[in-house]
Amino acid sequence: MDVLIHFFVGLHIIGIAALLGGFLTQLKAMGQGTARFVPGMLHGAATMLVTGVILVGLNQADDQHVDNVKIGVKLALLVVILGLTYVKRDDEKVEKPLFGLVGLLTVVNIFIAVLWT
Repeated sequence: MDVLIHFFVGLHIIGIAALLGGFLTQLKAMGQGTARFVPGMLHGAATMLVTGVILVGLNQADDQHVDNVKIGVKLALLVVILGLTYVKRDDEKVEKPLFGLVGLLTVVNIFIAVLWT
């Protein structure tokens, strides 16, 4: 079971890398007011959602402790990120505050995962 859990943790990290990497590649465009949600950001957020749900299920099936409040907060942030990237995916440019919000929520989600024990 541990190998399976670690496999999905790896996929979860790939998802966050795609989301954050897509955001970081658009920072220069954000400064110019032409940033957009690239497809990698949407796919990364979707990957995070699917692998996160699988990880919670695998950990509960393995009788490991799962902090449901932490998972709920992370899920809420991810749903907002996923919703914004999905709704605005076809826009040629996204407003700076909205684009910055997605980046901020992504970083907050990372720090919640790492620091909340």
